[in-house]
Amino acid sequence: MKSEFTPPIGKITQINGQCISLIGNDIDTDRIIPARFLKCVNFDSLGESVFEDDRATLKGQHPFDLEENKNATILIVNSNFGCGSSREHAPQALMRWGIRAIIGESFADIFYSNCIAIGIPCFTLTKKSIQVMQNHSGNKCLFLEIDLIHSSAKSKDLNFNLEIKESSRKMFLSGEWDATSTLLENENLIENKLNQLPYIKFNSNFS
Repeated sequence: MKSEFTPPIGKITQINGQCISLIGNDIDTDRIIPARFLKCVNFDSLGESVFEDDRATLKGQHPFDLEENKNATILIVNSNFGCGSSREHAPQALMRWGIRAIIGESFADIFYSNCIAIGIPCFTLTKKSIQVMQNHSGNKCLFLEIDLIHSSAKSKDLNFNLEIKESSRKMFLSGEWDATSTLLENENLIENKLNQLPYIKFNSNFS
């Protein structure tokens, strides 16, 4: 896990980073973050436990344990990633490990929505293109520049046209995915609306 965690905020137009590949279909949220870690009162420590059981089984050979992947920020996966239970802890754990974008063949719908809500864009590519990425990053570090404006990803020798829901792409480009920042930026509008609601106003006779 990265030593410092800084959550994404506002507009997201570009993500540059090293890729980490996780091969396998139907990797569910129980594997991403085992159920025993859901008792936490916040998400801060979840990055340490991402893929905990898989990593224990592979005894240091899991991609998330390899030294060459310690600075990776873009996760490359196969089909139906994030299936299973609809726990929001799964993308939170990935983000706190250091993941800032995910490229895969397909995603479970709720996992996809949970990722978008915290600022992790999820892109899709064909099976063949994903295999090219995974084979490339398996032999040497693959560094990608992801451009959300043009829905593309490129490295020194590879170029891909990424697929992402247009509604999601617009949310990232406008910053509307970030509900907290959007609320803070519109504090005056919220206060004006509150003042218009008669059931919110306090009666001075009760003060």
